[in-house]
Amino acid sequence: MQKRIKGRKFHRKAGPRKALLKTLASSLILKGKIETTEAKAKELSSFIEKKITKAGKGDLAARRELAKLFAPLIVKKLVNEIAPLYKNQQGGYTRVIKTGPRKSDSARMAIIELIEKPKPKTQNPKTETRK
Repeated sequence: MQKRIKGRKFHRKAGPRKALLKTLASSLILKGKIETTEAKAKELSSFIEKKITKAGKGDLAARRELAKLFAPLIVKKLVNEIAPLYKNQQGGYTRVIKTGPRKSDSARMAIIELIEKPKPKTQNPKTETRK
């Protein structure tokens, strides 16, 4: 008797499926909000929450584990900017908002976003010098 396996396959083998989740997670970390299909958003939600929890530890082992998946810029942003926002929270770091179907193929679409977004760094206004 076959048992159900946790997670979605997306009609892909393991390698392309992991690459898909990795790139979606990277985009979510960089932008804070992305639009994708509902199934991918739900799967990404559980994937990214585990990574944010891991980044919350902030120790060397956690950084090295994240470095296996993500680029150094993304690891730095995840550990230094995003994880501290959720230090008092046990989970629920993302929100999935269902939107209308996609026009071309009527696929169910959703927006996935981080609950608390990092504050953008304010740049000092440059003073104009007269010549």
